Amino acid sequence: MLTEEEAALLSDNKEVVSVFRDRTLQLHTTRSWDFLEAESGVGAERLQHKASNDVIIGIIDTERALFSWKEYGRNHPASVTLGWGRSLRGGKAPAWKQLTSKDQTATESYSLMFAGDAAAEYTPVSEASNCYPGSIDERKASGKILVCVDTDPTLTRRVKKSVAEGAGAKGLILIDEEEKGVPFDSGSFPFAEVGSDVGLQILKYLNSTKKPSAVILASEEAKEIRPAPVVAYFSSRGPGGLTEAILKPDVMAPGVSIVAASIPISDTGTIPTGREPSKFAIKSGTSMACPHVAGAGAFVKSAHPRWSPSAIRSALMTTATVTNNLGRPLTNHKLASASFHDMGAGEMSPLRALSPGLVFDTAIDDYLLFLCRYGYKDQAVRSISGRSNFSCPYNAAASPDLISDINYPSISIAKLERKQTVSRTVTNVGPPNATYTAAVDAPAGVTVQVSPARLSFSRRGAKASYAVAFEARGASKGYGYGSITWSDGAHAVHTVFAVNCV
Repeated sequence: MLTEEEAALLSDNKEVVSVFRDRTLQLHTTRSWDFLEAESGVGAERLQHKASNDVIIGIIDTERALFSWKEYGRNHPASVTLGWGRSLRGGKAPAWKQLTSKDQTATESYSLMFAGDAAAEYTPVSEASNCYPGSIDERKASGKILVCVDTDPTLTRRVKKSVAEGAGAKGLILIDEEEKGVPFDSGSFPFAEVGSDVGLQILKYLNSTKKPSAVILASEEAKEIRPAPVVAYFSSRGPGGLTEAILKPDVMAPGVSIVAASIPISDTGTIPTGREPSKFAIKSGTSMACPHVAGAGAFVKSAHPRWSPSAIRSALMTTATVTNNLGRPLTNHKLASASFHDMGAGEMSPLRALSPGLVFDTAIDDYLLFLCRYGYKDQAVRSISGRSNFSCPYNAAASPDLISDINYPSISIAKLERKQTVSRTVTNVGPPNATYTAAVDAPAGVTVQVSPARLSFSRRGAKASYAVAFEARGASKGYGYGSITWSDGAHAVHTVFAVNCV
């Protein structure tokens, strides 16, 4: 830990590029090993080799990593039973927490009311239906289960829950298409979240009877969710903000509804009667995907201790899968097809990454040339790299498109006007005397030619280079997506690409 004076003194040093304040973040753990078994179909009893021995993974997530990733995860749906006996399944909620209050049993129902019908005097129905603070009349809402919508994204679920609870409601059903798949801890207050389709059924039921009623049942873990995985709604999408000449994100990993160690809550009012504060919570976000990616990287490193970080990244990316548990292309949370700007190279598969066949080893010079072409001056690059004699190529900043030439496991062409060629170099990490053949899946209107189309390796560690020429021939404007797969019959090295036709 540096004092303000020490930080200021250090920043004055010419050999120091930058000194900045870092945040203290909470320590979490996740079910990474469950993920390893689930993704591979191989039980822990079969992982008796050096890849799983003597490896202890501890992650302190500062959200500064060599990889970028997407999030997906497991499901803990809560159910709502309407007065006519129909049971509707909602979105995710913590599996360890009963969603019924201390005076509400699984068989006891309460009056059901649309929040807009419980509007306080002089309050617009639109505000009450969104459970705005101060919008609900306690005399109307007390003792009832409220149905609230989420047409105003400025209000969080926690605010809506607090409004309903403060009005004396017995529970809250939130209709929210976007966040229905992300768990929410409502404490001891009964809460269920449903999507638009289920919400419409509830609203129809409300209008079909004079005395609507419902009960919010406890959540249960659903182990067979189909389709899965899907890209979470909150995951940031590409193209990258820094440059579109490198495809982002890199890979997708579990990041929704993860059981994680957490500091126990101090608010006893949110803890069910008779229970102690839990040392675990259901977490979602980048901070949950990060330990899975880091753990997978450490897992691969344990089997290949001499591999560089970029080789490990390459192995995770080129062996990632792009299909779900239905055998169909991966989708986003709305079940629309996910592009490589949504999911990166796909869902990482740590065991497959142990034997990728070929890897793209990104060298230090690749990173330095990236800085040059991005516009950094020679002196800045020298300070960052520690190479006092380094010089950028002449007029490097005038050719930002050449960033696409960095030896990365994916390809992105930021502006394809007519034709552009990029090169890649692969290293054989598989058996000797191997020959790989390229297969191309190109978007409509784009011609992709790989040269040479066959690569031969006489030994492990041998390298080979190839070029990929992209040419637009009547393609629609905007991004198109495809892939190049190198196969030797035993390995499939999958390189995804994105091409922006202008």
